Amino acid sequence: MKSQYHHCAIIFLFQLTVYSSASQNDDDHVDLSLSKQKQKSIQTANMNNSTHPRMIRHEDDLERMVSEHKACSSMPYPSISCHMNTTCVYGNQTIAICKANVDCLGENTFAKNLTCRFCYQTEFWEYKCEKKICNSAASPPTYYRTNCTVNRDVLCLGRRTFLKRMRCNWTGGHRWSTALILSITLGGFGIDRFYLGHWQEGIGKLFSFGGLGVWTLIDVLLISIRYLGPADGSLYL
Repeated sequence: MKSQYHHCAIIFLFQLTVYSSASQNDDDHVDLSLSKQKQKSIQTANMNNSTHPRMIRHEDDLERMVSEHKACSSMPYPSISCHMNTTCVYGNQTIAICKANVDCLGENTFAKNLTCRFCYQTEFWEYKCEKKICNSAASPPTYYRTNCTVNRDVLCLGRRTFLKRMRCNWTGGHRWSTALILSITLGGFGIDRFYLGHWQEGIGKLFSFGGLGVWTLIDVLLISIRYLGPADGSLYL
């Protein structure tokens, strides 16, 4: 009996050893397969990154990519820098020697024709100015000084940003047609005055029923000739 027990125990230990070895081999095989898959994924990602075009992270990168497909002579500021002839006669045509600061097609140095004038002498459609809030309905008209910058495609002498005296002509969004319609239909309740921002006069018209109609007629006349405008001093749209 003892010999049989010993024989069974030896067989059981042998089978346990074989099973453990097989399990370890399977785990190693699984780890090896996962490692190969991971390496393959990394290689695929690297290949995709190498074949994809460069990513655009900033507006400068976008402008640089666009400039590579444009002729150097058609590039605007600040993509080019030009040497002007400061001795030219005002109003005459002159030539500026320009050089592209970015990658572009054609010659990097080229000549461009321009009218001899300083940047502050350009036409009003060739520059943009910073708008300021002011009293547009004042009499006589009021003016203010603001910074103006010429458009990127305009060539001129001197500084591209300059001070200019502008007439006050800003608007707060009030429409003349709307104010006139309100004055004719609901002016007896002061709605036209409320619309234009004249709150005190609007309350007076409301409680006096439009000054018994007299005030209403006067406001209709004043709005129709644009004498009565928005309370903030802006112009009608």
